[in-house]
Amino acid sequence: QVQLVESGGGSVQAGDSLRLSCAASGRTLRSHGLGWFRQAPGKERDFVATISWSGGITSYADSVKGRFTISRDDAKNTVYLQMSSLKPEDTGVYYCAAGVLAVGPGSTYAYWGQGTQVTVSS
Repeated sequence: QVQLVESGGGSVQAGDSLRLSCAASGRTLRSHGLGWFRQAPGKERDFVATISWSGGITSYADSVKGRFTISRDDAKNTVYLQMSSLKPEDTGVYYCAAGVLAVGPGSTYAYWGQGTQVTVSS
């Protein structure tokens, strides 16, 4: 079992930056692909960014390319999402996820955190 806990969310102004963190416990993440997904109010949960279990493959939703960066620190069992130039449409609950040998957004992610709220005001 992997337990995931997100942190770093908050309320910011458009154009600001935030860094989300997701710390894992229960098992090392070295064999897990990791991802960030978000759910905006009234919408389904969507893929934001993923990083493969090896760290060599990253994928981003078109809406965040060039603004968000996903990274992982296996020594700390943590995945990050650096968000810059935030827009109001980035508002939502951000969830991190982990999946054994996952490589991208189409992989299966069996473990999910509880989410952290990000609110961007114009």
